[in-house]
Amino acid sequence: MTPVIKEQITLSEKQLIMAVQKKKATSIDVARLAGVSQSTVSRTFSGNGGKVSPETQKKVLTAARELGYTPNVIAKSLSTQRTSIVGIVMADITSPFYPYVLELFITELQKIGRQVLLFTAGPHQEVDDTLPLVLQYRVDALIITSATLSSEMADKCAWEGTPVILFNRYVPGANASAVSCDNVAGGRLVADLFLDAGHTRPAYIAGVKNASTNIDREKGFIGRLKERGLTEWLREQGAYTYESGYECARRLLQRDDPPDAIFCANDITALGAIDAARDLQVRIPEDVSIVGFDDIPAASWSAYSLTTIRQPVDQMVAATLEILTERIEHPETKLVTRLVPGSLIPRTSARLPSYMASLNREIGEQRAVIE
Repeated sequence: MTPVIKEQITLSEKQLIMAVQKKKATSIDVARLAGVSQSTVSRTFSGNGGKVSPETQKKVLTAARELGYTPNVIAKSLSTQRTSIVGIVMADITSPFYPYVLELFITELQKIGRQVLLFTAGPHQEVDDTLPLVLQYRVDALIITSATLSSEMADKCAWEGTPVILFNRYVPGANASAVSCDNVAGGRLVADLFLDAGHTRPAYIAGVKNASTNIDREKGFIGRLKERGLTEWLREQGAYTYESGYECARRLLQRDDPPDAIFCANDITALGAIDAARDLQVRIPEDVSIVGFDDIPAASWSAYSLTTIRQPVDQMVAATLEILTERIEHPETKLVTRLVPGSLIPRTSARLPSYMASLNREIGEQRAVIE
């Protein structure tokens, strides 16, 4: 009798598989084929597999494979009220700095079982105009980069239970946590670099006016110049773009009293400034030192060799995800603002103080020996 029963079961399984293959398989189908409950199937695919024995997990996964079953994330989100999706809003996706940031966020979020939904705000579009659309997707949390969020919209996100983390900027008084490079300290480093190298006519090419990054970098730079007794400097209003860096630098360098050092609010602005100086046949760094902020890949290219302040992107992303996870799992957690210190990366676009120049020579000699 046993062989007959076995044949009947096998035939029944084949019929079930053929029937399910004609439609989209569900967790109920998998449970029936594996001979387990639907809740066991759910636990197997939800990351709670530790509560299911290895033998049962194997049966569930084998049945799912035979049926061509994949979990329905949307259906799961209806029951759990969580989508495992994090929204990222970027307003300046063309900047060389932010593609790397986005790639790192996607990679690290996927490692912790979350997916990314990317939204962009156009050049003349406020991030507040984009967020109502973002919130319709019921993302578990929201990361906003290269954009400024109003306090009113931050309050709306909080009211709807969507934690907001601002990346590389902050909004004073907003109902949102933030992670940023210590831009004030970075600006101070540049001021010290210029003054220690003997510069007496510094200039600042600003970024977007209301961005906290620009405000803080200028605050640190000018504040340190004043502390060290320098009371005059030049300034041009840029826009965090190559074109604005080029035009602002041309205006500065064509003055009767041109600057002998220029601090640019970001690297892409500094690259434009370098090209403007070359077109005007102004020598770098003999006639003018140029320093940026970010340390994008192009900064290290031999064509530019840009001295800059490196943003610790890996640390900033890690801190953002730590706060994000805490806020999702414990909504009552207090809001925080974390400032991560950057570092000065000396290259040949700026005249260096003697102590730094000798250090660079030592490092270069060591590398030559190693190579």
